[in-house]
Amino acid sequence: MGGTRGTGSDGGGAARLCARLAVLAAIGSLVVLVLAVGEAGLVVLAAGFLGVAVCAVGLWWFVAHRGVVRLAGALLAAGAPAAVLVLFAYDGLWLTALVLILCWAVTLACARAALRRSSPERAMPAVPAVRPRRPVLIMNPKSGGGKVGRFGLVERARELGAQVILLDPSAPADVAALARQAVADGADLLGVAGGDGTQALAAGVAAEHGLPFLVVCAGTRNHFAMDLGLDRADPSRCLDALTDGEELRIDLGDVSGRPFVNTVSFGVYADVVQRPEYRDDKTGTAFDAMPDLLLGDGVRRLAARIDGTPLSSQQALLVSNNPYTSPDGLSGAGRRPRLDENRLGVLGIRVEDAAEAAGLAVRGSQSPALTVLSATRVEVTAADAEEIPVAVDGEALRMPTPVICTLRPGALRVLVPRDRPGVADIPPPVTWQRVMELAFGRTERAAPQ
Repeated sequence: MGGTRGTGSDGGGAARLCARLAVLAAIGSLVVLVLAVGEAGLVVLAAGFLGVAVCAVGLWWFVAHRGVVRLAGALLAAGAPAAVLVLFAYDGLWLTALVLILCWAVTLACARAALRRSSPERAMPAVPAVRPRRPVLIMNPKSGGGKVGRFGLVERARELGAQVILLDPSAPADVAALARQAVADGADLLGVAGGDGTQALAAGVAAEHGLPFLVVCAGTRNHFAMDLGLDRADPSRCLDALTDGEELRIDLGDVSGRPFVNTVSFGVYADVVQRPEYRDDKTGTAFDAMPDLLLGDGVRRLAARIDGTPLSSQQALLVSNNPYTSPDGLSGAGRRPRLDENRLGVLGIRVEDAAEAAGLAVRGSQSPALTVLSATRVEVTAADAEEIPVAVDGEALRMPTPVICTLRPGALRVLVPRDRPGVADIPPPVTWQRVMELAFGRTERAAPQ
């Protein structure tokens, strides 16, 4: 599954061609906008941006207020896109809008193709794995709405020679203690069928003892499994790694001594998950709590030091085990292409009013309301608070300040099946400075070592 594709002469020429096509398509979009369709193009553009901004204002009112203001926000959020569509249809602008959308789609497609060809693709290196002799799997039958039973994971694991420790949903268990006892009893592999929080606890024990770790995606969202390329639709396929597997070396997150595999959240989300009613009614609890957490008496302002750089007055802060990326460059909204780069992803959000919400919707990652960084160390505090709520891989905790997030590079040996249908070719974020450089300057970039 590993490998690197360099640029070479053909790759560099293709990158230059795609970059120039992207520039031409962008110019074509402007020509269509300003000349070919005259004032209609400007109306389409203005209506589109206004619709996005008004929709964002409506969403802000909906989550940050109650009563009549919340109702007005819901109407705005739903009505703004509908009004834009009605305007396009009534004034005969739908064809203009369609042409502009197609032009911009071609621009983005060519830009991403140029960036993809200009940089080497580096998959996480995998090595052949030795079949474990005494694998031990911890399974949570309640996780993911009962996936352990629905997919017959216990029976399948035992058929493959694994010992299964089945958790009792009515009696909370110390997963780390169970994993340590399994190691003491001679286990040569640890694994978990459950959510990211349970995965992280057992993964920490596996890393301590240098044992391989098996992920069985039996949780609800399974972000960790997704970024490993595992088949989230059929968790039983993860067990194929016991007989036909390969090994990845990945980083393991650490938050004040506790391991994490996915994310650590501070601020609004961490406050919501602390509430007892959250597990039974996640959506309702969040909407009920948001007004107080964003603007009311319960608002909490976070401060952080990102590799020594201060970041103040954040309403929410998310730290991830390696950065998340998405095609538009907005971290935290997509996937992690790699889990072995020894970098924490950092996403900070500070939205004080409807205007800032609109600016965030229109400007995206360029908005001052959003901070996107990467780091090797993140230190989080809150004014006059000796401890703060923290959500570690979705688990609600409270930790004394400062809460320190770091990574243990290559600490975790993950056993995965050779056939991983979830491995994705993630498009690179579009960086126009780089696109222009490719179009009219250098095309080759040194491959990372």
